[in-house]
Amino acid sequence: MKAVVFKDITNSDDIALIDIEKPKARKGWPLVKILGFGMNHSELVLRVNEIRADYIDKPIVPGIECVGVIEESLDDGFKTGDKVCSMMGGMGRNYNGSYEEYAILPINKLFHVHSDLDIKHLAAIPETFYTAWGSLFECLKLESKDALLVRGATSALGYASMQIAKALGCRVIGTTHKKEKMHFITDLGCEAILDSEGKIAGKIYANKVLELIGPKTLRDSLRCCYRGGIACNTGILGGEYFLNGFDPIKEIPNGVYLTGFFSNYPTQEAVDSLFKYIDEHNLKPFIGASYKFNDIKLAIKAQEKGIDGKIVVIM
Repeated sequence: MKAVVFKDITNSDDIALIDIEKPKARKGWPLVKILGFGMNHSELVLRVNEIRADYIDKPIVPGIECVGVIEESLDDGFKTGDKVCSMMGGMGRNYNGSYEEYAILPINKLFHVHSDLDIKHLAAIPETFYTAWGSLFECLKLESKDALLVRGATSALGYASMQIAKALGCRVIGTTHKKEKMHFITDLGCEAILDSEGKIAGKIYANKVLELIGPKTLRDSLRCCYRGGIACNTGILGGEYFLNGFDPIKEIPNGVYLTGFFSNYPTQEAVDSLFKYIDEHNLKPFIGASYKFNDIKLAIKAQEKGIDGKIVVIM
């Protein structure tokens, strides 16, 4: 079968599909025929840097999410033809991920999908929408009466978060560092803030703040939060991964709560709730570009350049 395999830091010009052995199902690891997958920033990080970390099981097929159908299963609960998705939990780092035609995936990270959406839109949902869902409801305890500030709103995750929150009835404010991208926010009926310098504290306030830029702007985002509000750090789009010298006593405003969402632990219950919500509110992911698997190099180059919306790859 065809796959992308990383052994070391890999330039996008050197991306190629190679032939590897098709895996076989084993107990606890059904064989999934991949139908499509979304591309994520973490796969770019893996390719240009993280691949050299000791905890990466090299050589590795990247890809932290997929949708597909069960090809073969030795476990109860999954049978041939079942529509499934998978995400995170070591996928594409500790075991082979979605950039391949078939994958064996652990049953505790494999979830039934009940949706009539086409494969292109399904492929854009698992990691992005689950991360948005968990951040908004598990961490921010979002309610319809809330005002939500999304920092980094024109990312695929930001767009999904705005869609979910707007459907709930929230007031939603989104930030972008590019003026030409502000319409992506206002087209959803949300308020847009230009954030070209990473400093918006004092200009806008909300009782719930979703931080997708990460440590680069988190200190500023905390000061955008009303007393009694919650800030959730979920993304690291700013390229800074740690809050060096962070003093929580002085830098978390009194009465403001700071949390974070790690999408490594999805459940079938959460996946079911997510797809039910998407169906009830007729939500569709914002797809920036779609590629065939044979054109995976073009997809990776597009990701490297930057695309508005989610990039999906269809088999």
